[in-house]
Amino acid sequence: MADAPQPSGYFYPYRFGLILFDALEEIMGRNGLNAILNMAGLRQFISEPPPDTMEKGFDFAYISALNGALEDMYGPRGGRGLQLRLGRVLFARGLSNFGALVGASDLAFRVLPLQTKVRVGLPAVAKVFDSLSDQTSYVRDPGGEQYNYIIERCSMCWGRSVERPGGFIAAGIIEEALRWISGGRTFRVDQVSCMGMGHANCTFQVYKDPTD
Repeated sequence: MADAPQPSGYFYPYRFGLILFDALEEIMGRNGLNAILNMAGLRQFISEPPPDTMEKGFDFAYISALNGALEDMYGPRGGRGLQLRLGRVLFARGLSNFGALVGASDLAFRVLPLQTKVRVGLPAVAKVFDSLSDQTSYVRDPGGEQYNYIIERCSMCWGRSVERPGGFIAAGIIEEALRWISGGRTFRVDQVSCMGMGHANCTFQVYKDPTD
């Protein structure tokens, strides 16, 4: 069993953590969730899950520890697949109901052209995290075929040193958010920098045109 992760001092709302654990249980089953929590040094959540409140108390270090445990249990490729799936389930199970994204289900938004939906919706995803947590993120349009979704304070590699990008939960969230915003279209998301590799930020290139 791993020791408890060193606190970062940065937090998500407890409800984010509760959604995360519910998503993990949906994907892995209860026994799989308990095993991952033990490996990540988060065994306290086995008997007492995070409260369903918006109080900021779910530490960034918990996300990083879970990422490391998934990679240790399933290997880099298997861990990546699970993290992507986890991000998608996270968004579908609850994140779409937060803050800036609520209006994306309105009729006025649904009738907008696809590219307008993506241009407006992608920064709204970043705004949800910035407004409700200690994560700092924003979107830039450098021109060309992709937007840059940039996370400057990132939980997924917090305190870790990695050889390859490890932000697949975020990539899954972005993919599923764009699928929801666009009415079912699929967009390619590639992580091109990672603070765990020594880069200045975690950057995801989000292609402007869908793949389907």
